[in-house]
Amino acid sequence: MPNANANANAHSIICPACHRVQDHYPAGFITLKGDFFHAHREEIMHLVHNHEQHEKKEHPLKRIMSEEDKDGTTLITTTDIHLARGIGEALHHAYQGELEFHYNPEQILLRINWTR
Repeated sequence: MPNANANANAHSIICPACHRVQDHYPAGFITLKGDFFHAHREEIMHLVHNHEQHEKKEHPLKRIMSEEDKDGTTLITTTDIHLARGIGEALHHAYQGELEFHYNPEQILLRINWTR
Protein backbone atom coordinates (compact mmCIF):
# COMPACT_ATOMS: atom_id res chain seq x y z
CA MET A 1 0.00 0.00 0.00
CA PRO A 2 1.51 3.37 -0.98
CA ASN A 3 2.54 5.70 1.80
CA ALA A 4 0.55 8.98 1.68
CA ASN A 5 3.58 10.88 3.02
CA ALA A 6 6.01 9.45 0.45
CA ASN A 7 7.46 11.67 -2.23
CA ALA A 8 5.71 11.15 -5.57
CA ASN A 9 9.12 10.67 -7.24
CA ALA A 10 10.34 8.11 -4.71
CA HIS A 11 10.96 4.56 -5.87
CA SER A 12 9.51 1.72 -3.89
CA ILE A 13 11.52 -1.43 -3.30
CA ILE A 14 10.73 -4.86 -1.93
CA CYS A 15 12.76 -6.09 1.03
CA PRO A 16 15.03 -9.09 0.32
CA ALA A 17 12.89 -11.47 2.40
CA CYS A 18 9.66 -10.41 0.70
CA HIS A 19 11.41 -10.75 -2.65
CA ARG A 20 12.43 -14.35 -1.83
CA VAL A 21 8.85 -15.16 -0.78
CA GLN A 22 7.41 -13.54 -3.89
CA ASP A 23 9.83 -15.43 -6.17
CA HIS A 24 9.48 -18.73 -4.24
CA TYR A 25 13.29 -18.78 -3.83
CA PRO A 26 14.16 -20.03 -0.33
CA ALA A 27 17.65 -19.86 1.15
CA GLY A 28 17.06 -22.64 3.69
CA PHE A 29 15.37 -26.02 3.47
CA ILE A 30 14.70 -28.04 6.65
CA THR A 31 13.47 -31.61 6.26
CA LEU A 32 11.94 -33.24 9.35
CA LYS A 33 11.13 -36.94 9.48
CA GLY A 34 11.12 -40.07 11.56
CA ASP A 35 8.86 -41.93 13.97
CA PHE A 36 9.75 -39.65 16.89
CA PHE A 37 8.97 -36.57 14.79
CA HIS A 38 5.54 -37.92 13.85
CA ALA A 39 4.75 -38.87 17.44
CA HIS A 40 5.74 -35.38 18.71
CA ARG A 41 5.02 -33.26 15.63
CA GLU A 42 2.93 -30.60 17.37
CA GLU A 43 5.51 -30.04 20.11
CA ILE A 44 8.40 -29.96 17.61
CA MET A 45 6.65 -27.52 15.29
CA HIS A 46 5.92 -25.32 18.29
CA LEU A 47 9.67 -25.18 18.97
CA VAL A 48 10.32 -24.33 15.29
CA HIS A 49 7.83 -21.43 15.36
CA ASN A 50 9.10 -20.14 18.70
CA HIS A 51 12.64 -20.09 17.33
CA GLU A 52 11.48 -18.19 14.24
CA GLN A 53 9.57 -15.62 16.35
CA HIS A 54 12.59 -15.08 18.59
CA GLU A 55 14.89 -14.55 15.59
CA LYS A 56 12.39 -12.34 13.76
CA LYS A 57 12.27 -9.89 16.68
CA GLU A 58 15.98 -9.13 16.21
CA HIS A 59 16.22 -9.82 12.46
CA PRO A 60 12.93 -9.16 10.63
CA LEU A 61 14.25 -10.62 7.35
CA LYS A 62 14.55 -14.08 8.91
CA ARG A 63 11.24 -15.79 8.22
CA ILE A 64 9.70 -19.17 7.58
CA MET A 65 8.35 -19.09 4.03
CA SER A 66 6.35 -22.30 3.95
CA GLU A 67 5.69 -25.71 5.48
CA GLU A 68 4.76 -28.70 3.37
CA ASP A 69 3.83 -32.21 4.49
CA LYS A 70 4.44 -34.93 1.94
CA ASP A 71 5.05 -38.68 2.17
CA GLY A 72 5.63 -38.63 5.93
CA THR A 73 8.10 -35.75 5.74
CA THR A 74 7.73 -32.08 6.62
CA LEU A 75 9.68 -29.54 4.58
CA ILE A 76 10.14 -26.05 5.99
CA THR A 77 11.61 -23.30 3.81
CA THR A 78 13.19 -20.12 5.14
CA THR A 79 14.31 -16.77 3.75
CA ASP A 80 17.69 -17.03 5.49
CA ILE A 81 20.32 -19.76 5.86
CA HIS A 82 21.09 -18.70 9.43
CA LEU A 83 17.47 -19.15 10.50
CA ALA A 84 17.45 -22.64 8.97
CA ARG A 85 20.69 -23.52 10.76
CA GLY A 86 19.38 -22.13 14.06
CA ILE A 87 16.18 -24.17 13.80
CA GLY A 88 18.19 -27.31 13.03
CA GLU A 89 20.50 -26.74 15.98
CA ALA A 90 17.56 -26.00 18.30
CA LEU A 91 15.90 -29.27 17.29
CA HIS A 92 19.09 -31.22 17.81
CA HIS A 93 19.72 -29.58 21.18
CA ALA A 94 16.17 -30.26 22.41
CA TYR A 95 15.55 -33.72 20.92
CA GLN A 96 18.93 -35.05 19.73
CA GLY A 97 18.48 -37.24 16.63
CA GLU A 98 20.50 -37.08 13.43
CA LEU A 99 21.27 -33.64 12.01
CA GLU A 100 22.89 -33.14 8.61
CA PHE A 101 23.91 -29.88 6.93
CA HIS A 102 24.48 -29.49 3.18
CA TYR A 103 25.66 -26.00 2.20
CA ASN A 104 25.91 -24.82 -1.41
CA PRO A 105 28.07 -21.66 -1.39
CA GLU A 106 27.43 -20.92 -5.08
CA GLN A 107 23.71 -20.49 -4.47
CA ILE A 108 23.91 -19.39 -0.80
CA LEU A 109 21.64 -22.30 0.01
CA LEU A 110 21.48 -24.55 3.09
CA ARG A 111 19.70 -27.89 3.28
CA ILE A 112 19.17 -29.44 6.69
CA ASN A 113 17.89 -32.93 7.42
CA TRP A 114 16.76 -33.82 10.95
CA THR A 115 15.60 -37.33 11.69
CA ARG A 116 14.56 -39.06 14.87
